Amino acid sequence: MNRNLSGLKQMALLVVVVGVIGAGCAGGSLTTREKGAGIGALGGAAVGGLVGSAVGHPGAGAAIGGGLGLGAGALVGDQLQGQENQNYRQDEQIRRNQAEIDRQRQETERLRRQQREY
Repeated sequence: MNRNLSGLKQMALLVVVVGVIGAGCAGGSLTTREKGAGIGALGGAAVGGLVGSAVGHPGAGAAIGGGLGLGAGALVGDQLQGQENQNYRQDEQIRRNQAEIDRQRQETERLRRQQREY
């Protein structure tokens, strides 16, 4: 039983190390999806470790909690990133609309000045 527990602890540690190295080598800032996945994995591993400790298997609990937290965090992060993308598109449309309003206002002023000259 101890041998199995030790193997799970090593596996959990390996998953964390690979995740940290992968995130560090990704280059650039993390996306909202990646941040959510990381927070979920860490939170899930912590809670899973506590629950696993209560039943005598902290390594297994941390590994299972980390995996579940990773999935849940990635889903939440994906939803948040989708909302950010939608907000960005809406802001771009607002800027285009404002530019068109400004152009039309200038054209209207030009036509008024031109009409006064005749």
